[in-house]
Amino acid sequence: MSVTSSQAVDEAALVDDIVERARIAQVKYAEGATQQRYDQAALAAAWALMEPDRNRELSTMAVATTGLGNVQDKITKNHRKTLGLLRDLQGAITTGVLKEDKEKGITEYARPLGVVGAVVPSTNPAATPTNNVINALKCGNAIVLSPSPKGNEVCVKLLEAMYKEFDKIGLDHDLVQMVPTPSSKIKTQRLMEAVDLIVVTGSQDNVRRAYSCGTPAIGVGAGNATVIVDETADLAEAARKIAASKTFDNATSCSSENVMIVVEAVKDKFIAALHAEGGRLLSADQAKQFNDKLFDGGHLNRSLIAKDINVFLQSAELDVSNKASAKFVVVPSSGIGPEHPESGEKLSLAVAFYVAKDFDHATELASKILSFQGAGHSIGLHSNNDARARQLAQTIPTCRVIVNQAHCFATGGAFDNGMPFSLSMGCGSWGGNSIDDNLNYKHFMNVAKVVRPIPAVEPSVESVFESYWAEAGR
Repeated sequence: MSVTSSQAVDEAALVDDIVERARIAQVKYAEGATQQRYDQAALAAAWALMEPDRNRELSTMAVATTGLGNVQDKITKNHRKTLGLLRDLQGAITTGVLKEDKEKGITEYARPLGVVGAVVPSTNPAATPTNNVINALKCGNAIVLSPSPKGNEVCVKLLEAMYKEFDKIGLDHDLVQMVPTPSSKIKTQRLMEAVDLIVVTGSQDNVRRAYSCGTPAIGVGAGNATVIVDETADLAEAARKIAASKTFDNATSCSSENVMIVVEAVKDKFIAALHAEGGRLLSADQAKQFNDKLFDGGHLNRSLIAKDINVFLQSAELDVSNKASAKFVVVPSSGIGPEHPESGEKLSLAVAFYVAKDFDHATELASKILSFQGAGHSIGLHSNNDARARQLAQTIPTCRVIVNQAHCFATGGAFDNGMPFSLSMGCGSWGGNSIDDNLNYKHFMNVAKVVRPIPAVEPSVESVFESYWAEAGR
């Protein structure tokens, strides 16, 4: 149904009203701000999701309404991602003096951005918005959410839970709102234009629109996590971690392994290790049949995306060995690019499988794959040679090299690595993004600086050019 100009004006006006209410609430929230106020608000939003009964209810609703993932893994994701974020925020200063450098005469103050807009995906309809809300409130902002159409119902329920927690500590409901249902591109576009910062996770079309809307924007790039297994790796451990990561929440994560590149010397042993963990290698004929099914008409087949393994195998019309213990399929491939869509993101219980002559060849393949899709996001390495991780960090178009870890658990922060907990991974210039870090609270605040005079620090021309003149002459 086409939208008339008057309908478009009405939809934009609805969004403008919500943003205006958010502005009023934010000003009051930030007046006379204390760290305790901001911290308690963030905890209230977190408990709205982490309270076990609500977590189960929202997880069940998410799977029922989106058709993506599975309930138990959603529960785990909602809990761990939120708990991890709270760990990162403990003791973080987000109001008042951040830093005082007497030598340079500079004092830094944390200040709110104002009203944040967040466009959130259907793959994580509870965890991602909660993560954004916590970060926004921690830094003194209001926030307006724009869920995907399939995530609307979950977002409504999530906000109801947050408001119950807000009432316990006297927080204004208008600090956290959502674009009114039904969702529409007009409403989302108007939100992008009306707020002080727009954060977009999910659709790359939305990311591009955000960066061109005129508002400061943080969009994150496409996933297509690629992992190299070399001849020095613990193959059984690598297979175990890849299987756990690949199958978690039925591969809804952008950090789920989509491509494996295995050094030829250990190919057969690694295939056997994958089989023991539920991975089923397809024949060449099965791989072609599967690719035709998954990329039906050039688009991902909805009947295969993020489905349980039994539904996945039935929809793909795949007959695999030891079907009862199968957990995911391994799709052999050698081509890369648009003519070989299996080399891109699949959002399903399938991982492409490439064989490399040696590590240098594996590096070359990985670079080509990520340049096709997933540039800047992440690459995994299972190896006992740390020099190879350093090599990847200096040569591959990636912001993260995940070493000997289950990729989807590690990329967005984990309790056993130092990355910030997040569901939104910046991909730097390679992915067309303004950030190369995991989205975190530091992206949700301004920093004001008081700059005082200090004794002059002015070098001589000679001291600056000495090394250059020595080589090139004056």
